[in-house]
Amino acid sequence: MARATLLFDSKSVLADGAIIQMRIWLVPAPVRGSAHQLKYSLFYGRDGVRLVGYDNEAGKGDHRYYGAREEPYRFTTPERLMADFRADVARLRGEPI
Repeated sequence: MARATLLFDSKSVLADGAIIQMRIWLVPAPVRGSAHQLKYSLFYGRDGVRLVGYDNEAGKGDHRYYGAREEPYRFTTPERLMADFRADVARLRGEPI
């Protein structure tokens, strides 16, 4: 059975203690609910609380969390995914986008 290949892995701890972690894998077949061969987990949080998150959990497909909201996410490219995630993080932190 083919395995997932890690394509991108980055973790940063910001001065205020918040964590930004982004991981993207190439998988042999699309995750159930997604139409592409990438599995991803993008996280921004503080004190153990997720504030922004993007992932494609099996069965749920591509979706995002912003605060208490969970909603579908329209995946197009990994570059757009990371740009949308970074924009949400900047917006929540009150930083320029």
